[in-house]
Amino acid sequence: MIELFKHILHLDFDWLFANFGTAIYVVLFLVIFIETGLVAMPFLPGDSLLFTAGLFARTGHLNMSYLLILLFIAAVLGDNCNYWIGRKIGIKIFDIKFKGRALVKKEYLDKTHVFFEKHGTKAIIMARFVPFVRTFAPFAAGVGEMKYKKYLAYDVLGGALWIGGLTTAGYLLGEVEFIRKHIDLVCLGIIGISVLPIIITMVKNKLSKV
Repeated sequence: MIELFKHILHLDFDWLFANFGTAIYVVLFLVIFIETGLVAMPFLPGDSLLFTAGLFARTGHLNMSYLLILLFIAAVLGDNCNYWIGRKIGIKIFDIKFKGRALVKKEYLDKTHVFFEKHGTKAIIMARFVPFVRTFAPFAAGVGEMKYKKYLAYDVLGGALWIGGLTTAGYLLGEVEFIRKHIDLVCLGIIGISVLPIIITMVKNKLSKV
């Protein structure tokens, strides 16, 4: 299991293909579901994983239709699972310890609340494209007892835009030779762009305190 996570974090699709074959669809489904569904797993590479999966679909290694459908389902199911964890368990989850350390850092939830206050209900859609916030947004919505029908509508739309947008981007740009040869750099760039809003917010908060 540790070996699997190591290769997932490094987006080692060659290893995944060699060891899982067509079962790679299950692996990708679980990665997206876990990242969006378990509040303690915000570090999984959702954005870059989707882009890379789209690129491999372009080369014929994966079926684009299967990817879009399966990963959309995974994203929506994961978010809904996370929402109900927040709704039923709430902030009690921050009292859970693992080896003397908090299983979930409350600071991530605090940042997500700030994100909600700034962007309102549309934050459910926008959060899909921001690492860490993506994982904590549905949990925060559940803790805040946001009306489920309203949450679900925004969540489905956000999931479609996130999965469709990044996977399709990888598929379309898969023809570009530079991207195929430098996929590691491209993924680092995607991660950098994804975390940029968080960095900007942190800098603004620090400057406001000066």
